[in-house]
Amino acid sequence: MKNIAYIIALLIAYFFVLLFCYAGISKVLDFENFQVQIAQSPLLSAFAGFVSYSVILAEIIIVSFLLIPKLRLVGLYASLGMMTAFTIYIYLILNYSDFVPCSCGGILEKMGWTEHLIFNIACIFLSLISVIIIEKHRQTKKIKYFISSAIIIILSCLMVIILFFQSEHIIKKENNFTRKFLPNFIIENEKTDLEHGDYYFAGKDNKGIYLGSRSTPLILTKIDYRFKRTESFRIIPDHSDYSFKSLQIKVKHPYYYLYDGTVPVIYRGTLNDSSAKTISKGDAFFSQLAVIDSSNFILRTQDSRTHEYTIARLRTGQKTNISLFPTILEKQIDGIFDCDGKLIENQQHPGEFLYTYFYRNQLIMINDSLPRVKRQSTIDPISKAQMNITQLSNGTHMMNAPPVRVNIQSAFYGNYVYNISGLPGKFEPARLRKGRKAIDIYRIDRNEYIASFYLPKQKVEDIIVTPEGLYIISGKQLLRYHFRKPLKGEAENLTTE
Repeated sequence: MKNIAYIIALLIAYFFVLLFCYAGISKVLDFENFQVQIAQSPLLSAFAGFVSYSVILAEIIIVSFLLIPKLRLVGLYASLGMMTAFTIYIYLILNYSDFVPCSCGGILEKMGWTEHLIFNIACIFLSLISVIIIEKHRQTKKIKYFISSAIIIILSCLMVIILFFQSEHIIKKENNFTRKFLPNFIIENEKTDLEHGDYYFAGKDNKGIYLGSRSTPLILTKIDYRFKRTESFRIIPDHSDYSFKSLQIKVKHPYYYLYDGTVPVIYRGTLNDSSAKTISKGDAFFSQLAVIDSSNFILRTQDSRTHEYTIARLRTGQKTNISLFPTILEKQIDGIFDCDGKLIENQQHPGEFLYTYFYRNQLIMINDSLPRVKRQSTIDPISKAQMNITQLSNGTHMMNAPPVRVNIQSAFYGNYVYNISGLPGKFEPARLRKGRKAIDIYRIDRNEYIASFYLPKQKVEDIIVTPEGLYIISGKQLLRYHFRKPLKGEAENLTTE
């Protein structure tokens, strides 16, 4: 009987030799894919480089131990620890992960996660059986190998749990530009053709979205959220004898606002009336505008003394005044190109705004507490604008080469910022991106990076997030996507359908 038992233990050891050889060789032959999949793991993203190498190395070492008779018992204990670690990892994925990622090579590719959990548990029992048989054969005290097995199981569990919590902290707070992708996070619902490719999002109300047009700047178009009805009207300003360069429209229910910052004039009209009246004239030149309420605005303008971009607040009415806040936009090179970015409004919380730098990894949250603002870094490591600028003799600045674009577009809804990034992160090969753009999600109330998802391969002229989902203007098309499921802990009323 002892010989039969020892043969069983030997067969189990050879089973683990085959298992780890197959798994290790599979990972080595497709190492890039294995590393990418580890990077997309919701538990191990921050340690993708270390884990991808260490797992393969550990499997090779275990196989070596199992093939050497004097070290076989050590190899079986190591197999117990390895399979326990794999098992607790899968358990955490299935029960505590925001999503279930793709497989990580080897046997896992041939099974579902639940099936692999069962397989791993069976392997733990096999390794325990072989350990017990060999220890009995060596006449080791029962209490000794029971304690040894328990310690290995506990340490393996603790190792994975610690990696999980550390990875969560690093990814959310100290990210090293490793994205955590949400698979199939958005699903296309509707799309509709537009007359031309010059549209942009002007705003929304509770029934639909509004589009402005750069080629026909006095036309305001409203489209209901499901693209069933479209209506347009032409805005008629009370005074139009100005040399406008680029008229734009902002909508904040129940008003729309017509402006061109190169001419210091702002018009206001109600959404059911084409007549727009002047509410600000000669108060400020500006390049961007966001609406606080019917008579108060956040502007991006230039300081007349330094000629650098600055954030300002304009109050119109009987006591019109403008306040500059030069400390909000931080100069790095020239205060113009390096401070360039986009000012947008929170589509759920009125009075909250976001300024996204184009050429550095920072978002600025702005509200009524000016000049106090909240800054949040994106996961991209470029904290200083990478550009080469020359100042000409007439005082103007010229960019000598195209700069590195860090952020392309942003949408702001509730506590979440949806930022289209301009650069690939770690472990994102070209074949994975395939020309698609990544949207990184940030939670501003917690100063956290949440996760990312890919957009389909398409142009992106403008984006907006509403209660009905994500809307994108792509060339001559308007597309609507809904979110497959809400983010964990999300209290916003986004449609998930």
